[in-house]
Amino acid sequence: MRRDSSTPRRDWQRIVEEQGLIFGTPARYGTGQARPYWDESVHYVFEMDEILSVEADVEVLHSMCLDAVEHVVLTERYRDFGIPEWVWPHIAESWRRQDPHTYGRFDLRYDGKSPAKLLEYNADTPTSLLEAAVVQWHWKTDVFPDDDQWNSIHEKLVERWGEVGERLPSKELHFTWSTADPTGEDHVTTAYLQETAAEAGLDTVGLAIEELGWDPVLRRFVDLEEAPINTVVKLYPWEWLVEEEFGKFAVESLPATLWVEPLWKMLLSNKALLAILWENYPGHPNLLPAFLDDPGLLTEYVRKPKLGREGANVSIVAPGYETQTGGVYGAEGFVYQAFDPLPEFNGFRPALGAWVVGDNAAGLGIRETAGLVTDDGAAFVPHRIPES
Repeated sequence: MRRDSSTPRRDWQRIVEEQGLIFGTPARYGTGQARPYWDESVHYVFEMDEILSVEADVEVLHSMCLDAVEHVVLTERYRDFGIPEWVWPHIAESWRRQDPHTYGRFDLRYDGKSPAKLLEYNADTPTSLLEAAVVQWHWKTDVFPDDDQWNSIHEKLVERWGEVGERLPSKELHFTWSTADPTGEDHVTTAYLQETAAEAGLDTVGLAIEELGWDPVLRRFVDLEEAPINTVVKLYPWEWLVEEEFGKFAVESLPATLWVEPLWKMLLSNKALLAILWENYPGHPNLLPAFLDDPGLLTEYVRKPKLGREGANVSIVAPGYETQTGGVYGAEGFVYQAFDPLPEFNGFRPALGAWVVGDNAAGLGIRETAGLVTDDGAAFVPHRIPES
């Protein structure tokens, strides 16, 4: 594993915009200067055996996470996740019904020398999907046509929608995003997901989540034409939904209207999962020690809010590494995870985003930052596997 540089393609901005990457929030260099969010002046190079190792780690981690959901449902440990009590029985029902799921993203620490370590599982509303599935593949094809890339995300998404479509109330899916997202990233991700579902032969409709209606007589969701909505594919977090009146309708009307990702994924997208995994698999090579609401015996640790996003409200306690980020999260409680800093390559630290589609590992995206925390200033950089 190494970090390499190459000359960006002529007119690369137009190329990636034509491929759908149009949201405009820049990344940042360590100096605070703006950096292109998509940065093809650098990339990471992996050997095939490294990729095969990470792929195997991801398959194991996903299986462990599903077992953790079963454990939490059986033992009713929802309080550890800061989830409102009225939602608990609905999560259990969603899990037992096996409400269908499509995709997620593991964030991993990996240095090419030791097994990948789980940092968190973005299982409910993962973004950076278009970049990983499409944009970096075209970059590789244009710049390194003879090389390979760990990337079957698009094909697996299309295949997964075909499988999910067999279990839905109808072939029509409504894809929603929030107009409150100022960057446009959620809309870009949703539009790409909609494209993959349409390629699988499903009928898709796109509309903002704020435009979903509720029919109090029929007690079901309707679209702008007052037609019933059978399935909603959302890019809006369940933990936000359940705090709103709208969310009560969404939860209590299940499964008349199905939601993708399903309600049971509230347990996977919550960092309390890290502590549950460590309890269930102490000493596992793909895990870092993690504890709920207290650092326990840890003397060097990262304190993460259970529902935090984009590196907000993270504290690092370790000699020479003390760091604290701002934000609005933490009222729900914290998880304390052993501090194992991301590896450094030429002054930058990559976090690997390994994608899972259905229950299978599907590909890799990388975001890197000059700091210790992968936050909203991280840039997306592509990767390649040289032809052996």
